[in-house]
Amino acid sequence: MTVEILATHRTQGGTLTYRRHSSAATRTPMRFSVFTPDGPGPFPALVWLSGLTCTEDNFTTKAGAYAAAAAHGVVIVAPDTSPRGEGVADDPAYDLGQGAGFYVDATQDPWAEHFQMESYITRDLLAALANSAPVDMARVGIFGHSMGGHGALTLALRHPDLFRSVSAFAPIVSPTRCPWGHKALTAYLGPDQRTWSDHDACLLIERGESRFADILIDQGTADSFLEGQLKPELLEAACASAGQTLTLRRQEGYDHSYFFIASFVAEHVAWHAGRL
Repeated sequence: MTVEILATHRTQGGTLTYRRHSSAATRTPMRFSVFTPDGPGPFPALVWLSGLTCTEDNFTTKAGAYAAAAAHGVVIVAPDTSPRGEGVADDPAYDLGQGAGFYVDATQDPWAEHFQMESYITRDLLAALANSAPVDMARVGIFGHSMGGHGALTLALRHPDLFRSVSAFAPIVSPTRCPWGHKALTAYLGPDQRTWSDHDACLLIERGESRFADILIDQGTADSFLEGQLKPELLEAACASAGQTLTLRRQEGYDHSYFFIASFVAEHVAWHAGRL
């Protein structure tokens, strides 16, 4: 696999690179960033999944995570949120199409040709990381925000052989029970809601799919999407019924933005480092 280095920056005790490679899953070029601490490695790694409208650049420039990653000796990889380019299906709305891949493998036209984001993250991205960075692939965790929090939770639950730890900021915990999820899952997977349950963290946990000792969630109490889209109480109920340990921290006054993420991301990096 060929991974092209697009840019390199020295920052916060390590090296940040922007990279591009061809994905067999999406059939498009895909971009991602990688922060590597100083030293020979191999290092444990964290995969960050961003939310709606984001690219690989949002977390990279706004989260302020790299000083903590350097201190704990952790690589962080941040991919784009969807395939992009001419010939790739799109929608004028912000919550569907390019920038809104929802980390599922689409089965419906016109999305199925390129929108294979679960396969991209769990296969192509991890392969690109293994081939181009000093990473111990037996020690990989995953975290994310909003749509990316949904992705982190569901991909960890569906692929426990790949990910040893999982956390999220303001995740969509149950897309089968919120407007964002209904719109995306109908488009990508079709109207048969029986196919949606495999991509709903709450339903996966209720089915006993979780093998994690703990799950860490931070949720701002001033988040404008809290009641209509995010519904963390559903995750609390699912974890309680399944006996899954959940650390859900309601952060008073914080909203849905990267100001919220930047306030607690160092704690997430440290939490993952202790489990990797």
